[in-house]
Amino acid sequence: MFSVTVREHLMIAHSFQGEVFGPAQRLHGATYLVDASFRRAELDADNLVVDIGLATTELGHVVSEFTYRNLDELPEFAGTNTSTEFLARVIADRLADRVHAGALGEGARGLAGISVTLHESHIAWASYERDL
Repeated sequence: MFSVTVREHLMIAHSFQGEVFGPAQRLHGATYLVDASFRRAELDADNLVVDIGLATTELGHVVSEFTYRNLDELPEFAGTNTSTEFLARVIADRLADRVHAGALGEGARGLAGISVTLHESHIAWASYERDL
């Protein structure tokens, strides 16, 4: 399996509901490094997994929807704990939508899957992987 990974960063504010989150129940900020990996079994006709420029641009578009936002104020996340794991899935699903819409080029239609990793720090991160 071949893969290409592109990186962006994300800065958000949010809070959590539930005793398990301790002091993170209060509004706080989070900064993530976001890695999006695109995979396929065989290279396309140009010997690419995906156009790196388009992948970088589309990851930037997806991440920009949340950057410098308080996720608690977004109606789509009302009542949701926007954990690192949850956000990894949201970003992966939105990238998948962009692949299906053709935003990453025709060659990207041959992708087998996407994984998104959000790095909270140098010692902790979470990932979500999905098929296309």
